[in-house]
Amino acid sequence: MIYENDSRRGWQKAVGYGQRSLVETAMFRYKTLIGPTLRARKFAAQQVEARVACSVINRMTQLGMPISQRVR
Repeated sequence: MIYENDSRRGWQKAVGYGQRSLVETAMFRYKTLIGPTLRARKFAAQQVEARVACSVINRMTQLGMPISQRVR
């Protein structure tokens, strides 16, 4: 398979490696803050638990994001 410029960056772009890295980071953050397992027994309750956990992580991330401006 020939990649753009035959480089590592080209390979990463072709296979979507950056997306995979973002997903792995998100799962690490989830498991670190919330825990590796769901506590609810029923599937419907597990879905609610996962949504609440994701909302908590998104809120924490939003609060911790700096407001930045480009300096010229």
